[in-house]
Amino acid sequence: MNETERQAKVSLTDPVERLAALRHEFGEHGGVNMSIEASTTFTVMEAGTMPEIFQGRLGPDDGGCFLYGRHFNPTVYVLGRQLAAMEGAEAGYCTGSGLGAISSALLGTLNQGDHVVAADTLYGGTWAMLAEFLPQKCGIETTFVDISNPNAVAAAMTPRTKVVYVEALSNPTLRVANLPTIADIAHAHDAKLMVDNTFTPLAITPVEHGADIVVHSLTKFVNGASDFIAGAICGTADYISSLMDLHVGPLMILGPTMDPQVAHSISLRIPHLPIRMTEHARRAQIFAERLESHGIAVSYPGLKSHPDHHLFRDIGRPEYGFGGLLTIDAGTRKCAEALMDYLQNQEGFGFMAVSLGYFDTLMSCSASSTSSELSDEALRAAGIAPGLIRMSIGYTGSVEQRWNQLESALRQVSLL
Repeated sequence: MNETERQAKVSLTDPVERLAALRHEFGEHGGVNMSIEASTTFTVMEAGTMPEIFQGRLGPDDGGCFLYGRHFNPTVYVLGRQLAAMEGAEAGYCTGSGLGAISSALLGTLNQGDHVVAADTLYGGTWAMLAEFLPQKCGIETTFVDISNPNAVAAAMTPRTKVVYVEALSNPTLRVANLPTIADIAHAHDAKLMVDNTFTPLAITPVEHGADIVVHSLTKFVNGASDFIAGAICGTADYISSLMDLHVGPLMILGPTMDPQVAHSISLRIPHLPIRMTEHARRAQIFAERLESHGIAVSYPGLKSHPDHHLFRDIGRPEYGFGGLLTIDAGTRKCAEALMDYLQNQEGFGFMAVSLGYFDTLMSCSASSTSSELSDEALRAAGIAPGLIRMSIGYTGSVEQRWNQLESALRQVSLL
């Protein structure tokens, strides 16, 4: 293989290379950044063009033009292309929230009477959508299974199953989905594999391992500053186009529209996402190793003791580490809350807040916050203990400063 062929191959398989190869969108007046298209509606130059757009025969990619801001917006469209390039998908489009992306992706794939097989450990909002909202409102049922057990996944499949839904790295238990195996099971039953990759952008690329649809809460790592709510869907060009159908496309009919100014701001942060993800992971790895050496009940995929360490290493990209999240099981909710109180209010280590991917560390007790939608039985099945603290490790301050704060707090609450 010569150098030209090697570069071509890399550009198809490496997310950063794909982003770099994406044609740059200059601003309207030649600025190095793309312009913000704030128009809600767009003119056509010939009257006969408009009916063609409304019939779905013309669009931004096939000789037509933009129609209406709820349909396609040029600025949001460019951000979607960037996310698609990162994920190795043909196309992508962005929404006003992560749940907006997840709900639109599901409703764009499912019909009344269809069935979903889903991981039993999911973000609480996703779990509530699958367990309660979709059955009550749409007649769509879900079977929750231990996604690490391929036999359980296969056994749950039925002729009505149209989607297998997993998180690449589960929230909050940090278990890794065996995407190649799950994809094989889904495809053998003519179902789509849908993967939430919010926790592991760049570190895992689900499409490379058989995923058909990838969703993100861009609010988290991709955005990185906890100042915008946003989501994204990536998949085939035909699939993304179907979500924009003027009759039954959920992105068009339900209107989970992203503001173009939000799209512009997030787009400017994607070029330094690799730097941020690498540092999040580097610090999480250091803290996890030190916590484990002290006998703390810590979980992090980068630890050799983690049950999915080798799986993550096999399907992930080592240059971006093993993600920026770790968990500490403090034993009880009371102890967990005492630890977080001390870390925030006495040490200044981070903040007690939901969400993740911020430049400072964010901490929450999952069972009573981001997983509180799950029933007690579902929490037990998912392995979410009452004292489980999810930490999204930030990169402010020095490693030693932050470690000393964490160590001091652990001693204060008698975990060390």
